[in-house]
Amino acid sequence: MSDLETLAAEAYVYGFPMVFNLDEVGRFTRKGMGSLPASPFNRFSHATGLAGPKDTFVSVNNDTVYSIAQVDLSGGPLLLHVPDAAGRYYVLQFVDAWTNNFAYVGRRATGTAAGSYLLTGPGWSGEIPAGVTRITAPTAVATIVGRWACDGPGDLPAVRTLQQATTLEPLDPDTPPPAGLPPLHDRVDGAELLFFEKLRTWIRAFPPSAADRTYQERFAPLGLLDETTPYAAASAEMTRALTAGYREGRERVEYATTHSDSPEQNGWKLTYGAFDYNLDFFETGTLNTPRWVIADRDTARIVRAASARAGLWGNHAYEAAYAMTWNDSDGQPLDGTQSYTLTFTAPPPVDAFWSITMYDLPDYYLIANPIDRYSIGDRTPDLHHDPDGSLTLRLQPQRPTDPEVAANWLPTPPGRFRPILRMYQPRPAVFDGTYTLPPITRVARRKP
Repeated sequence: MSDLETLAAEAYVYGFPMVFNLDEVGRFTRKGMGSLPASPFNRFSHATGLAGPKDTFVSVNNDTVYSIAQVDLSGGPLLLHVPDAAGRYYVLQFVDAWTNNFAYVGRRATGTAAGSYLLTGPGWSGEIPAGVTRITAPTAVATIVGRWACDGPGDLPAVRTLQQATTLEPLDPDTPPPAGLPPLHDRVDGAELLFFEKLRTWIRAFPPSAADRTYQERFAPLGLLDETTPYAAASAEMTRALTAGYREGRERVEYATTHSDSPEQNGWKLTYGAFDYNLDFFETGTLNTPRWVIADRDTARIVRAASARAGLWGNHAYEAAYAMTWNDSDGQPLDGTQSYTLTFTAPPPVDAFWSITMYDLPDYYLIANPIDRYSIGDRTPDLHHDPDGSLTLRLQPQRPTDPEVAANWLPTPPGRFRPILRMYQPRPAVFDGTYTLPPITRVARRKP
């Protein structure tokens, strides 16, 4: 690769999280997503049920009912009010434009009593109302990802009541309308050049931390720091370099999703550090300790890109720990042409709840199945436990004929798939090795 191509590949890895993220931010304000109707900036969109196949979002969870708000603080601060959840698990996760998780409100972080918070943009100075906790966003545009525990259809009315009592409003009633995402040049053609145009535009609108601002100066030869677009009339040499760099960078990100340095346990990638790349912004509910921060910034950047690709808007592990696998106990790719078992001799140690959720490849989406079951966990009714208390799940595309096996059936897509184990409010045993995740084992085919 030429020097320009190499630089463009580095820029892709660096900028992919923000571009991917803000594309989703724009989609949520214009079109919504499945169970979440479109909602303008600074207003919550509340889902009316658990996510399913129509919710085309990377690694969307099937455990909680979502309340999501895209916020724009360019016009001034917003007042956030949360109701008394009476002990119910919930979390409001605050994500900046670069996908940094910079604050949490909810049962683990702040308790479940009613509360009020002032969400302010970078550089704001003003008077904070009495009884209100300030949360400063690193970028003017950010996302609040709300998740409400729900114990089934009968619990939905109670969740709906809590959602409706979760509100955003301007601190100043005369706040001007939100500016939203800055427009792109309308004459940049092709996915590759358009990616770099988005990155150039959004870098200027939502600058990163000081350390990353120094780092991104290296991309000046690509035109990423130009005030006006160089991509509407890019030279043939620049177009070739950006196109090659885009493709190489994309391959690096895809590779990193399955070849991370995360420890492995019985075939599972323990991706507990997948969202530890925030090194600069720690507000309410975050833990700024060496255990939860990737010290090396180069490592943090590739981890950030892979995490956005495979699990955008995921939590830090101290809020919800994630483990995922692409392979069975023999190291073979998980495939819907096979049948598998997963046996928990003891349930994952959590203070909230746990689940296994099934996703297809390469999109990491939920896939429709005959029983509309996309996850199994400790809240799934009528599971069959063995006499010793263990729980054996069956993973395959077709319904098992044995009723006891069918009770524990998690349908898989017909092709390649990847499950995620989620542990909400995990206990220390999850991290210190005391608890071991069981392998996914292929069921031997019977001889005819």
